[in-house]
Amino acid sequence: MKIEITNKYLIEIGKIADENKIEAFAVGGFVRDKLLGKEVTDIDIVVVGDGIDFAKIVMKHFGKQTLVKYEKFGTAMLELGETKIEFVGARKESYSKDSRKPFVDVGTLSDDLSRRDFTINALAASINKNNFAEVLDPFDGKSDLSKKIIRTPLNPEITFDDDPLRMLRAVRFASQLNCEIDSATISAIVKMKNRITIVSQERITNEFLKILASAKPSIGLKLLFETGLMKIIFPEVEELSGVDQRQEFYHKDVFLHTCIVVDNISERTENIYLRLAALLHDIAKPRTKQFKEDIGWTFYGHEEIGARMLKNIFRKLKLPLTNLAYVEKLVRLHLRPMVLVSGGVTDSAVRRVLFEAGETIDDLMTLCRADITSKNPNLVEQYMNNYEIVYAKMKEVESKDKLRAFEPPVRGDEIIKILNLPPSKIIGLLKTAIEDAILDGTIPNEHDAALEYLLKIKDEILAKNENLLK
Repeated sequence: MKIEITNKYLIEIGKIADENKIEAFAVGGFVRDKLLGKEVTDIDIVVVGDGIDFAKIVMKHFGKQTLVKYEKFGTAMLELGETKIEFVGARKESYSKDSRKPFVDVGTLSDDLSRRDFTINALAASINKNNFAEVLDPFDGKSDLSKKIIRTPLNPEITFDDDPLRMLRAVRFASQLNCEIDSATISAIVKMKNRITIVSQERITNEFLKILASAKPSIGLKLLFETGLMKIIFPEVEELSGVDQRQEFYHKDVFLHTCIVVDNISERTENIYLRLAALLHDIAKPRTKQFKEDIGWTFYGHEEIGARMLKNIFRKLKLPLTNLAYVEKLVRLHLRPMVLVSGGVTDSAVRRVLFEAGETIDDLMTLCRADITSKNPNLVEQYMNNYEIVYAKMKEVESKDKLRAFEPPVRGDEIIKILNLPPSKIIGLLKTAIEDAILDGTIPNEHDAALEYLLKIKDEILAKNENLLK
């Protein structure tokens, strides 16, 4: 069996290997993705010999000056155009119980393929002239790929005990490739799940975000839940599961609802932080759940409490805090458009949502549409139509009032100068009064109108808040 190899750098590197009498193979994801018909820009090359020495030869051949070397692991990375190529000598590995960093020793190609995480990655294609593009598949990885099965080359318990991150990688590949994890591998993950605690948070979060970035993230999210990994790496999401019933009242399983919302939004956007907002939009429901006689289950304030939970979640997952405010805003506001529908779409109500959402308004509406998970098609159509009415009203008000990137038309320093006031809390009260007047439609969003309004209300506000000037 052969694959098609057209990458000019890989073809040339094969010729260099022949000139130096070195056996060289493209391995792992390159071969897997080629079999799937995908374009590949990152390539791993295994040589029978010293990978770094061969990388130096290749670097010299292409006239490059930079080679990133990892001496401890015997690997080197070279960039050629848009192609990143990693070189390594065929090796075998062993691990200590308290670390996922391997002890590396020289091995054969067979050793190298057997140490890989899954059979679909334990594939190699020769780049030497004599057997160019011929695939070596000692663990039936091609068959598993066609059957959509994730399986380890060796005993899965040994595989996961050696490198626990592979448990998350199994879930990630299942989610990315829409595959099933075979029963022995699933059983090993369930048994070995606590080993994940030795893996750094950065690596765990990286795999989790790749799951969230897949076409249908619910595949991975459900596997994380079913194997018990979710309870360890993201307990706040695991706690969403469960249904309680009292009298004739019950509430839907919030975890399963969330999985549908995440899948829905993933059909509409690749924005990973918008997808994260979908995952976390109901994160506080377990903490706010109450049963009210004659009303049923309630989750009052879950949107606000959920937004407040996010800083700790971001810190624990070591996510960049630069994206925190965006996700907080979406979680905090995710019920507001529906309130507009049920309460009547007035200009004033729409202005306030536009003002609070700012530049995130389109993403907020995308989240709201994804949050419709009813199995009743008539109800779904009704909700969607209601959102279209709200969105049309938003467009109308936005074009008129320009509230998407709202800035107060009279700034604080101007208020200080005009009224000859010292910097104080009362300046904030005056600014808020102007903002409220604009949002209520009392005055237009214009400088002169705002200034005139300031002069009209200043005496009353100053009289009521004399103490703030002291």
